[in-house]
Amino acid sequence: MGKTNRKRGRKPKDPVPDTLDYQMIADMDEVFSVSSVELIEPSNKRRPRGRPPKKTPQRSDTHEKPLFISSARRASHAAENFDFVVSVSVPGDGLSAEQPGGVEEVARLVPAMDAVVKVFCVHTEPNFSLPWQRKRQYSSSSSGFVISGRRVLTNAHSVEHYTQVKLKKRGSDVKYLATVLAIGTECDIAMLTVHDDGFWEGVSPVEFGDLPTLQDAVTVVGYPIGGDTISVTSGVVSRIEILSYVHGSTELLGLQIDAAINSGNSGGPAFNEKGNCVGIAFQSLKHEDAENIGYVIPTPVIKHFIQDYEKNGAYTGFPILCLEWQKMENPDLRMAMGMKPDQKGVRVRRIDPTAPESKVLKPSDIILSFDGVNIANDGTVPFRHGERIGFSYLVSQKYTGDDATITVLRDSKMLKFHIKLATHRRIIPAHNKGKPPSYYIIAGFVFSTVSVPYLRSEYGKDYEYEAPVKLLDKLLHSMPQSKDEQLVVVSQVLVADINIGYEDIVNTQVLAFNGKPVKNLKSLADMVESCEEEFLEFDLEYQQIVVLTTKTAKAATLDILTTHCIPSKMSDDLKT
Repeated sequence: MGKTNRKRGRKPKDPVPDTLDYQMIADMDEVFSVSSVELIEPSNKRRPRGRPPKKTPQRSDTHEKPLFISSARRASHAAENFDFVVSVSVPGDGLSAEQPGGVEEVARLVPAMDAVVKVFCVHTEPNFSLPWQRKRQYSSSSSGFVISGRRVLTNAHSVEHYTQVKLKKRGSDVKYLATVLAIGTECDIAMLTVHDDGFWEGVSPVEFGDLPTLQDAVTVVGYPIGGDTISVTSGVVSRIEILSYVHGSTELLGLQIDAAINSGNSGGPAFNEKGNCVGIAFQSLKHEDAENIGYVIPTPVIKHFIQDYEKNGAYTGFPILCLEWQKMENPDLRMAMGMKPDQKGVRVRRIDPTAPESKVLKPSDIILSFDGVNIANDGTVPFRHGERIGFSYLVSQKYTGDDATITVLRDSKMLKFHIKLATHRRIIPAHNKGKPPSYYIIAGFVFSTVSVPYLRSEYGKDYEYEAPVKLLDKLLHSMPQSKDEQLVVVSQVLVADINIGYEDIVNTQVLAFNGKPVKNLKSLADMVESCEEEFLEFDLEYQQIVVLTTKTAKAATLDILTTHCIPSKMSDDLKT
């Protein structure tokens, strides 16, 4: 019963069953058991029945290759694989010294590698939770490269909160002290220099190339983790668009490549086939559904940073339009706004009251063009052949203080305005730009200002999910009503007899003091210090109030500072 006759013929290769029978499941349990994983050896593998498969020839190691390869084949292999090591002939390696014309293009890449340096930095970050002190220092290494004018470029996050920066050239054992000239937080670029003349001997600056196109080959050079020598990874440009710069919390033009970018590659150059620099490696995408996605700062952003420094003697930033806009893709919406069929643009939703454009633009204005370039209903403008890009690219190409012309549609009338561009200031800034955090202490209450580094210090890297909803709402949607407005909070309460019952107040916004609104931390400190009323009354978020006796609170502050080893009741910037 149930007897099955075995079919004649040769057993098929690599059968793929539709279902697993019990015998196969039992075999799989045996193979994947813990003991078999630990003890399995090649000799213990069960030999399958039938004729053994023919071994396919595999490429042997380099020592099994022919010792002498023609120069033409070496050049072809180097150009195809974009491998610097193969394309370089080392004296005394036994290879032919003749260089045919095919090698010349590949050889251009070799001098550029000598301009790549290793950056050593010692960081001392501020402690935003305890703003009167700093965190323990730590060291990091990254990459950089030499440009004209005896300068070196690297990433801004590579030298953030730096205490000391040193550079080491390729093939050298000497580390040279470097001086930081400028740090561009938004574009994640920093400029360094070295005063020692010995550093610049034998080093040729890197030349910049044009913005690459899709599928152009790029090679990222740097000093990533896993070794001390220079590393080369190659790939192609897979995307060109406005990217989110993680370090700068802004959006600028960026390149997406499929070359591996690992820790330590930050600040290293990306070369094209001609050996010209087309970008700076600065971030990568780490996701379970994505592989080999790296991002490069392109040459337009790099040149903007360099020219901004040369023009102003310091980094002034990338200007943006301080407003929120809405797409006009719906035909009914366009008709209601009085747009003609041939008109395209975006609708202004909100305008930053502190921005220059707030003087001329109004909500519900339709922005038709920027500097003569028409804006589509989805907010894009023509970029290159077959490509479109967000119109913020046009704004970012200008410099702080430049004039721009905006054409808008208001009440079915076309109007043209001239505005002066400026950088954007948020009520919760993305960076403190190297400045120590501000604080003020009275009766154990630690008042501080909210910033993204502060939220990250308090709630970790997932602060966007862990921080209080009120603070996140202000981070994402609030606009400052004045240029000096800050979000002041009670960071914590240093427990003492005078503040009994207030110990649980943490990261709560201060709205007013003795009935007067709190605009920033400086105004709060001045009001408290000059207060001659009987009580100190703080109005907090969620309808909370804190009331302290003025004389008792000021007298208790000194003892609290001594108990917690705090040198001063306020930061230096509040003393002026």
